[in-house]
Amino acid sequence: MRLSAALPVCLGMGNRQSRPWIVSDELWSLIEPLLPNPGPKKAKGRPRVPDRQALCGILFVLHTGIQWEYLPQELGFGSGMTCWRRLAAWNEAGVWGQLHQLLLNELRSKNQLDWERAVIDSSHVRAARRGPKAGPARSTAHGRTANTTSSSTAVASRSRCR
Repeated sequence: MRLSAALPVCLGMGNRQSRPWIVSDELWSLIEPLLPNPGPKKAKGRPRVPDRQALCGILFVLHTGIQWEYLPQELGFGSGMTCWRRLAAWNEAGVWGQLHQLLLNELRSKNQLDWERAVIDSSHVRAARRGPKAGPARSTAHGRTANTTSSSTAVASRSRCR
């Protein structure tokens, strides 16, 4: 069984769910301990959207592909900006890496991982935030070519603005 097919079965969601952004109680029991505790509110205002509702909003946006600002308020997930900020905070806290490892361990313990179809994707390799500054691109041709942006001839390099 492939990981993508095994995950919903392992988490008690069945093979097909009509609303995949709704988080099951079993999945939530795995995710909730990984989430950081919210700090104190800086200003008075609306009460904080519960983490489970924000997670459902995040999953809704990721599943449907809509823009954060168009997340329907009627769904009760909070605003798109609230969900986006929560996603960023959880990303900064390392929640997604921990959840990934936790789910892999869960599947491994139930013997539901099939390594016959493993894919390694370089996008999962962490990149340095600031690498060395890139030098000029080298030509792939054998010899030097003419510069097309400027000319060393007297006529071409003279400015017409005087």
